[in-house]
Amino acid sequence: MLIVLLVVVVLALVVLGVLAYGLLGALGRLTREMAALQRDVAPVAAQLQQSLATAAVARQRTPDA
Repeated sequence: MLIVLLVVVVLALVVLGVLAYGLLGALGRLTREMAALQRDVAPVAAQLQQSLATAAVARQRTPDA
């Protein structure tokens, strides 16, 4: 009975280790993907902010109708 209990505990630890390894790998990939996405989106966000600032200045220059 003790051997069965030890086998079950060892198998449970192996399964938990495999799950932890997979989750940590996925977390690393997600972190890299988020950094790459931020690098890709940064120029578009800067251009959008510039366009919004230009539109705000143009709106202030024109008199209200």
